[in-house]
Amino acid sequence: MPTFILGFAAGAYWLQTQAALPAHAGTTLAVACLACLLAGYALRHQHASLRLLSGLTSGIILGFFWAAWLAQLALAPQLALADEGRDITVIGTIASLPYHFEQGVRFNFVVEKAVGAPVPPLIALSWYKGFRDEVTNEVGDVQPGERWQLTVRLQRPHGNANPMGFDYEVWLLEQGVRATGYVRPQPRADTPNVRLTDFVPGFANIVEACRAAVRTRIERSLQGKPYVGVIVALVVGDQRAIPQSDWQVFNRTGVSHLISISGLHITMIAGLVALAAGVLWRRSFFTGWQLPLLLPAQKVAALAGAVAALLYVLLAGFGVPAQRTLYMLMVVAIALWTGRITSVFHVLCLALGVVVLLDPWAVLWPGFWLSFGAVATILYASVGRIPAPAAPEASRWQRLRAELALGAHTQYVVTVGLVPLTMLLFSQVSLVSPVANAVAIPLVSLVVAPLSLSASLLPAPLSGWLLLLAHLIVQLLVQLLEWLSIGPFAVWTAPAPPWWSFAWALFGTLWLLAPRGWPHRWLGMLSWLPLMTAFPSTPAPGQLWVTAFDVGQGMALLIETHGHRLLYDTGPAYGMDSDGGSRVIVPYLRARGIGKLDGLIISHSDADHAGGAVSLLENIPVGWLASSLTSGHQAVVAQHKLGKPYLHCAAGQSWEWEGVRFEMLHPLAASHDDKSLKPNARSCTVKITAGKHAILLAGDIEAAQEAQLRARLGTELAADVLLAPHHGSGTSSTPAFLTAVHPSLAIFQVGHRNRYKHPKAQVYARYGEMGITRLRTDEAGALMLEFGEMITVTAYRASHPRYWYAH
Repeated sequence: MPTFILGFAAGAYWLQTQAALPAHAGTTLAVACLACLLAGYALRHQHASLRLLSGLTSGIILGFFWAAWLAQLALAPQLALADEGRDITVIGTIASLPYHFEQGVRFNFVVEKAVGAPVPPLIALSWYKGFRDEVTNEVGDVQPGERWQLTVRLQRPHGNANPMGFDYEVWLLEQGVRATGYVRPQPRADTPNVRLTDFVPGFANIVEACRAAVRTRIERSLQGKPYVGVIVALVVGDQRAIPQSDWQVFNRTGVSHLISISGLHITMIAGLVALAAGVLWRRSFFTGWQLPLLLPAQKVAALAGAVAALLYVLLAGFGVPAQRTLYMLMVVAIALWTGRITSVFHVLCLALGVVVLLDPWAVLWPGFWLSFGAVATILYASVGRIPAPAAPEASRWQRLRAELALGAHTQYVVTVGLVPLTMLLFSQVSLVSPVANAVAIPLVSLVVAPLSLSASLLPAPLSGWLLLLAHLIVQLLVQLLEWLSIGPFAVWTAPAPPWWSFAWALFGTLWLLAPRGWPHRWLGMLSWLPLMTAFPSTPAPGQLWVTAFDVGQGMALLIETHGHRLLYDTGPAYGMDSDGGSRVIVPYLRARGIGKLDGLIISHSDADHAGGAVSLLENIPVGWLASSLTSGHQAVVAQHKLGKPYLHCAAGQSWEWEGVRFEMLHPLAASHDDKSLKPNARSCTVKITAGKHAILLAGDIEAAQEAQLRARLGTELAADVLLAPHHGSGTSSTPAFLTAVHPSLAIFQVGHRNRYKHPKAQVYARYGEMGITRLRTDEAGALMLEFGEMITVTAYRASHPRYWYAH
């Protein structure tokens, strides 16, 4: 059975790497099930190795087609392309805990009826206070379980596609969300945005309403406190109120897994409830009923723990990570009840099978691998080798010391055992994590989480006092974590390892954690050397790599020579606490093992170019910053605070890195004193030449600046690749300018269905009519260009095809 389950998980993972789903997956699944059953029956008396091979093969086949069948069902509800962007009136219920942010509110919506077009049954909506800066839009006070009539505009699921980036499209698919959109302001008197019913009875609605009530209670009790978002995350699983600055501290200290309803918290709460239930039952609730004679206390404890875990997971919104832990605990509880715990490994495999059976997309997320990897590591290093517990006659101090030794051993095993996997998934490992977790795990799991949960259920003023105490502990803990995270060696980073390096490090880790008496266990740590000391890849001297990120409606390009790296623009600001820097660029740089940038050019002050600058400067050391920004811009202020050089872009500036020449063509130095110019007119324009090939980065210059460049430079503007000025707007890319540059390839960095309608149809057609190859990041994803003897272009969506991209 374990072999079959491991094969089933491998088959489900294999399906998630496919560019297209197999045809007739449901029928094929039925045939495969029958074939595997017949094969298993025929081979039941054969050699064990043959049965294992048959089980593994059957598992892979069934896992593949099971995942394919579920994927087909999930993709079936579809918004027609012709209905994207149309006004559609929908009636339905608020199906999730609303997230309130400065610009409005976000929530999931279960559609009961749609007028104007067929709509998928579950959609994700945003309701903004200001609608496209046109009118003031009054945002409704939406609460879970309410029935509303709303006029919305929808689009199919679409996310940014970047190497090592978060795949928003498959995340929506896993959640069952098949369209996203926003609420329109009052369109017509006969279709107002209005609440129809205060509450629609239903199990899911009751759960979400309870979560909302608990969150409101916590927020009122801790109003104005800096870490109210952490308390909310621990109780109801809503992490969205935690600022990015706090997440940076948690990630650098390796405790981010604790700042939510994690598997550890669920297990701890379930364990505490099981312990209490077992003790009370064993003592018959201090009565003379002799309850253990009716039902063993062990079974009562298992049932109580499983029920507590279920209630806690429901309070967490039944999120996918919490579900994984629940299924594992349920399997253990059932095994205890049926007396079937013959092997802890078998129980772990059964839990793995349940998770993948119910959610085949779980294999795509780091939490899946870390959860099962941590448990598997503990089992490998502990089962059969845990020191004997203290004798019954031992003193309380001896018992405590034995428990502390066991806890320290477990923490050591998990910390060491997950190093290869952590480097593979995140390209970094926290060196202060053992110390941080040694303090944070007992405080958060055994003190803060139980205190916060109890406070959510107890009456006032006791609830308020407990919440204040929990918040005080969190505040003191964060102060310690901030101190630990400050050091330059708090985190070790390296490029994401190749498969052979990961496999070698994994082998060495198993050697390191082998039982006592195993020869030279310490040698296992040497296997980490290739993993931890790798250097990021670089182009050869004289060659150039350019990565045009898919950041939505904005610009951001990484320029790499053999020994230097430059970033041109930082992408847009998506919200108050999210931008292209933190969401796209920084994760990519870390995954590549790039720990610093030699230079940063911000073409101008528009938010779609400078929106990610501050978060980038806070996370990645930057040698110098050049821009057309004013001295008071927050990016310039941040650069000065870091004590790094800042200069204005000015035509005539030039430098050379490893045979690659950089020339600043625009703006003129005098333009920085001309207050009448718009930011676009001062866009830093750079030409980069590697050998016989060149790329021109033109920012948001418009027709007037294009004419000035032609007049000053003439044929010197020529470049093989052109970053389309102003995203292909109607005010740029004049025929004369394109003739002067004479590119063979043009890159359009634009957002999917952006409100500016970039690139303009006539401008985009103009490029095509002039024989210029056109690539759009909203369609192709991130673009990787290699300048050598020839220019090689790789589009991320084409090189990394997935079946959900076509939907």
